[in-house]
Amino acid sequence: MCPRKPAMHADRDSRKLLAGFFDQALEAVRGRPVVRRALEARGIDSSATLVAVGKAAQSMTEGAVDALSTGIRAGLVISKAGHLDFETLERFGLEGVVGGHPVPTTGSLEAGRRLQQVLGEGEETLLFLISGGTSSLVEAPVTGLDLPDLVRLNKWLLGSGLPIGAMNIVRKSVSRIKGGGLLNRLGGRRLRALAISDVPGDDLGIVGSGLLVPEPDLASRLKGLDLPDWLRRWTERGLAERAEVPEQGPEIELVATLGMAKKAAADAARAEGLQVHLYEEFLEGDAAERGRALARRLIDGPAGLHVWGGETTVRLPQIPGCGGRNQHLALAAAVELAGRDDCLLLSGGTDGTDGPTDDAGGLVDGDTLKRAELDGFDADSALAAADAGSLLAAAGDLVHTGPTGTNVMDLVLGLKL
Repeated sequence: MCPRKPAMHADRDSRKLLAGFFDQALEAVRGRPVVRRALEARGIDSSATLVAVGKAAQSMTEGAVDALSTGIRAGLVISKAGHLDFETLERFGLEGVVGGHPVPTTGSLEAGRRLQQVLGEGEETLLFLISGGTSSLVEAPVTGLDLPDLVRLNKWLLGSGLPIGAMNIVRKSVSRIKGGGLLNRLGGRRLRALAISDVPGDDLGIVGSGLLVPEPDLASRLKGLDLPDWLRRWTERGLAERAEVPEQGPEIELVATLGMAKKAAADAARAEGLQVHLYEEFLEGDAAERGRALARRLIDGPAGLHVWGGETTVRLPQIPGCGGRNQHLALAAAVELAGRDDCLLLSGGTDGTDGPTDDAGGLVDGDTLKRAELDGFDADSALAAADAGSLLAAAGDLVHTGPTGTNVMDLVLGLKL
């Protein structure tokens, strides 16, 4: 977490209003209520073993228990550090495992081992609850790919600027459980799967690197990627070892998406009497470029709330500073908004984290850079060093939510007064 200082802002009401719209968007896609509603609408007619994986695993599990109560006999819940309530899980009779995020750890390998064991036990219906972050939280790599190599691989991907779909193609190629590999472990058991989407187009083959979704064309999709030789060798070795997977995977029900979060923010603004400008485009590409472009659109656009969503990327320097893509985008926007008193912009990760930090993102206005300069920070230097978090902390402009119980990518809200 970047060190935070108390915020000193002239227009607290506008900032509070914008932050409130972000909170209401999160509420619409939290794991507990969306899973509860899905299972109350169509339940499971037998006892079940629960498997929940991802940043929203705890919240989704609580929703399943709300709906099914004693119908869940056993299960495994895998999430990142700080996102599991072990006392509650124990009360439910469930096991919790902490995996690594955003890069795998020994916990991720243990989670992969326990997941395969749990699937080999019992005959109950399986209830899968999948959310973002799964790719690094649980892993069973191909032979010879040890943890240091796996960490190197994932760090390279995270700093490569590749879109999430391309990153997950690489991850699938070196895993025994991703890209549908886990289907070979199900043993014909009945299965119900619910998912929260954190990927463009809500492509279920990308969510969690497709644990339950066959990926039949890995080799040809890998050919189109520009990978270093050492990484290309691992993908080739992985493809040679991967077992054949079934052609068809199970139905997976989407219970929360970025579109739902965007709509909730828009509805909240309309309830406050604001004009709403809801954009269907998916934000992607360089975070700084997108931040500057969105700020200019906000400046030139009509009054009201402007709503975008997506997932940008940051190409990291060799020794990056503190921050993530949302903080990077927000700082770049602040450069364009400098000196204005009529525009604010919030960029936040709906999971409550941004890159390796525990802050969701940033909420900037026309005085952000002026406040940061009092502590000696320069925006261009911070952007070049991928150190947006340190500058935003000095300005009092970090957004901190704590674990949100969901993960539907990033939400960018612009308010023009």
